[in-house]
Amino acid sequence: MKSLNNMVSALVLGGLVAMSSSAFAQDDAAPAAPEPDLRAEAAANMGQLLEFVKQGQVTDAKENRAREQRFANAKADQAKMLSDAEAERTREERRSAQLEDTFEANELLVADKQEQLRERLGALTELFGHLTAASGDLKSNLDVSLVSSQYPDRGLFLQDLIDKMSTSDRLPSIEEIERVWYEMLREITETGKVVSFTTEVATASGERAQRDVVRVGAFNVIDTEGNYLAYDNNSLAVLPRQPSGNYTGWANELANASGGLHQFGIDPTGPTGGSFLAAIIDSPNLEERWHQGGYVGYAITAVGAFAFILAIFRVLVLTGVSAKVSKQLKSDKAMDNNPLGRVLKVHEDNPSMDLETLELKMSEAVMRETPKLESGLTLLKIIAAVAPLMGLLGTVTGMIVTFQAITIFGAGDPKAMAGGISGALITTVLGLLVAIPTVLLHTLVNGRAQRIIHVLNEQATGIVATHSEASSK
Repeated sequence: MKSLNNMVSALVLGGLVAMSSSAFAQDDAAPAAPEPDLRAEAAANMGQLLEFVKQGQVTDAKENRAREQRFANAKADQAKMLSDAEAERTREERRSAQLEDTFEANELLVADKQEQLRERLGALTELFGHLTAASGDLKSNLDVSLVSSQYPDRGLFLQDLIDKMSTSDRLPSIEEIERVWYEMLREITETGKVVSFTTEVATASGERAQRDVVRVGAFNVIDTEGNYLAYDNNSLAVLPRQPSGNYTGWANELANASGGLHQFGIDPTGPTGGSFLAAIIDSPNLEERWHQGGYVGYAITAVGAFAFILAIFRVLVLTGVSAKVSKQLKSDKAMDNNPLGRVLKVHEDNPSMDLETLELKMSEAVMRETPKLESGLTLLKIIAAVAPLMGLLGTVTGMIVTFQAITIFGAGDPKAMAGGISGALITTVLGLLVAIPTVLLHTLVNGRAQRIIHVLNEQATGIVATHSEASSK
């Protein structure tokens, strides 16, 4: 009985091991159709348990044979792939050897051809070198030349020629060499011509339109309205700021002329306008210079305008008074509308006055008229003296601002420093421009007033002398 129990235990363990191995086999194998799992059912007796064990062994054997078949197929495929890879490597090694032989043969052939090229070129190598350098210099000149505004495609040919000669396997043709010579001669010839043509011009606002322009050699281009044009990036554009003075008027006359000689301002310092035109354009005009004086300059201008108006007013007044005095000299009767008449009226109203009293009365009358005639002279004299001092004040304050800017930003830009000093000196110029005319106007007004006063003194002295002579008789 004990041995029977041991046998049953062994069979149960064997069944469990078979069931475990079958489960692992099912995990490795491909999915199969579901079968009734008898082992999941409880064994009713020993015979049924043995049947379960037998079925598990059969299933495991079947799965093992399928797995071995798959392993065998995979091994055969890998062997075939390895054979194909080895064959491909062999073919590539043979091809690599052939390419190396071809490369070495080509290197020898290239070296031989290069040697043949050098032998055939001979002295032409130096010639082509000079041609390449000349083409490069000519292209650089044509890129900035005003003539290119009329013939814009010249640089493309030269660039293609330079690229062609930069390679060692291509040579320029006779036609290309002759064209380089032609472009050089055309540039020289066009430099001395004044021609008119139509091209696209950009206005100051950025709009582009077709306009008739006149090219003066390789120096300047103007449109029919007399505006100077700038040539940049293969296009013409109206300068945002035109030169002041007669330059635009001369340009307008030339642009609308059909022939003959005309005065015109050109800039010979550069093919694109140069420094002369830039200096003229950048130079501030009178209004801009006046604004550079700032508030001190405005004050000097106001004082100068007041002095000018006062002097002109006094000149007109004294001219009218002088005319009335001249008319009074021709009259025998004293009139109250002029200083001389009022002085003479003193004697006319008091003919029997004693000599000393008459002399005093006449002197009093002359002195009464003198301030009216000399009115404004003192103010003109003060303005003539104060205007240069105001200009000096503006210059000193401007220099202080300039040196403060130098302290902050440094003196690395002499142009900016010179501009600040130039602006500071404007007030000195304004002060002198006010003082010098004011002195002259003061002299003019004072001369007219002194002439009238001299006539008054002369006539008063004459009346006193006549009265004294009559009294002595």
